[in-house]
Amino acid sequence: MRRALGAAQQALAVGEVPVGAVVVSDGEVVGTGFNEPIRAADPTAHAEVQALRAAATTTDNYRLTPGSTLYVTVEPCLMCAGALVHARVSTLVYGAPEPKSGAVASAMRALDHPALNHRVAVVGGVLETECRTLVQKFFKARRKTQPDASPLAS
Repeated sequence: MRRALGAAQQALAVGEVPVGAVVVSDGEVVGTGFNEPIRAADPTAHAEVQALRAAATTTDNYRLTPGSTLYVTVEPCLMCAGALVHARVSTLVYGAPEPKSGAVASAMRALDHPALNHRVAVVGGVLETECRTLVQKFFKARRKTQPDASPLAS
């Protein structure tokens, strides 16, 4: 999770929401990613997806080896939860819950859907305080610099 926090710092450095992710397979880091949907002009460029893409490239397979673990600083959204299933991630370890859009335990429990053909073990709350604090500081600073900014304003 410390490596995922380091990746989150990279996102912060480029002005993105500071979320980082790392994929570990057979004891080796095979993929790292951080949020960059704004910079990449790609709505799917979440930390988890970026880390899974890197892992797929490293392993030359879109399905990860059994026993692979994805560490991410914030609970995944619905899109990322689906990506975990498609990549056949064995275990998800996340730091801070995401009450508004967390699709693993908070807003919904997408990985528990009975129709899914793959199950992902979940461990939440790892380095939760550090992960939460990083995101909270980002949004607090952003509100100070853009007090009237609304996500719906164009």
